[in-house]
Amino acid sequence: MKTQVEERFSDFYGKWMDQLEHLLQLLLVVSRDEHSQEAGYQSMVNKLTAHHKEYYTFKWAAAHDDVLAFFAPVWLSPLENAYLWVTGWKPSTVFRLVESLRGVQPAAGVRLSGLTEEQVKKIEALRVKIKVEEERVEREMERQQVGMADRKMVELAALERQAKKNGGAAAVAQVKGLVEVALTGLLAGLEKVMKMADCVRLKTLKGMLDILTPMQCVDFLAAASMLQIQIRKWGKKREEKSVLITVKTM
Repeated sequence: MKTQVEERFSDFYGKWMDQLEHLLQLLLVVSRDEHSQEAGYQSMVNKLTAHHKEYYTFKWAAAHDDVLAFFAPVWLSPLENAYLWVTGWKPSTVFRLVESLRGVQPAAGVRLSGLTEEQVKKIEALRVKIKVEEERVEREMERQQVGMADRKMVELAALERQAKKNGGAAAVAQVKGLVEVALTGLLAGLEKVMKMADCVRLKTLKGMLDILTPMQCVDFLAAASMLQIQIRKWGKKREEKSVLITVKTM
């Protein structure tokens, strides 16, 4: 059974992905139109960035009520969940995507128009900077995970077990109160590391868009959106197939 936050965000995410697919179609039209002007490209880039900002605004508000929902999101398929990095996509995948797009043949779909030597240098500098930030997030996530086994938590686990076994209702209630305070602190830590990771994602996206020309930004965003949409479709298809197999074997 889903929590209220899971229900709310599942509904939001489904609609958000539908809108992303609509925006992708517009991106592809602009990308393939030989008569498109720079203003047209920039307009589409602005629409996509606004769409992503809407996602993080809604996510952060929902996570404040239930951050754990974002570490085991029920609105994603197992395939999508397998590639999560601290509740979202790993920033360094952006650089692999750009590298892959440079080698894609035009007939295969969207490709990134030729990058200048200066752009390549700036992308590499951004990649190095983002790698450092990723490692900082990973260290903080490790600190949060290890914190679950610190002395305070071990003592609380023992106290609660002992109170349930030998103590009265008052003792149990007191220990439960202490546990609740400790868990609230742990959840606040998880919310902090989630926002750290999201900020690196946003910084990576903005950094890349600042380096690329408006036309290149359209190609990049179209490819990124296409990949996100297709992975979701592949994941849902596989999930449905697994359900059918399970039903048949029952």
